[in-house]
Amino acid sequence: MPFITSIHDSLPYVDPEPTPTQREAAEALIAAERATVPDDPNHALLRPLYEPKYTPVIAKEIQRHADAKARGAISEPLRALDLSRYEMNEVPLDGTEVAENALTRAYVSQEYLRGRRAHLALLDRFGKNAWLISNWQTEADLKRLEADLAETRKAVDLMTIQRQNVQGEAAGELQSLDGAWRTGVGQVLETEAAAEELRLQILETRRLRAIAGENLD
Repeated sequence: MPFITSIHDSLPYVDPEPTPTQREAAEALIAAERATVPDDPNHALLRPLYEPKYTPVIAKEIQRHADAKARGAISEPLRALDLSRYEMNEVPLDGTEVAENALTRAYVSQEYLRGRRAHLALLDRFGKNAWLISNWQTEADLKRLEADLAETRKAVDLMTIQRQNVQGEAAGELQSLDGAWRTGVGQVLETEAAAEELRLQILETRRLRAIAGENLD
């Protein structure tokens, strides 16, 4: 269960500060209540955690590297692709089938290198600007979020000051009502105690009369 690391200034300002014993008792009740409900590790407004879903082949390869690391060995790289087809090959000058296969591989390699050279040229020409634009957009988003956070904090501070002022203005009336309530409760208790004492006196009087009547008989 995570610890509560934030304290919200939302308690009434007119109430007296609780004693250490009262605070410990309240925190114990809060901890007992929170223990009955499992905590959600994710905020309700956030997207759920991304759980990668690998294909069986990728999962097997990841497990192979993990097993090698657990043994303290160096796992061999996966050789599922034949990279030799992308290398420049010298075509034999004879007319055999080997020469035809080599020529095919040379065409594939040449096409791959042509595409790679074009991509590198585009990256060299436009990559820097694209990177700077991306950084500018990220910085703009950060500034916007910081401005929203500052406005929210300002609104919270203003609301807190407003609550404090309203409660301060009503403090006298609340204290008067609290005193009247306590006085009324005390009077009710005194009345109930007096009524109970009167009932006991009546019972005692009846008992004494009953005893006196028996003696006369």
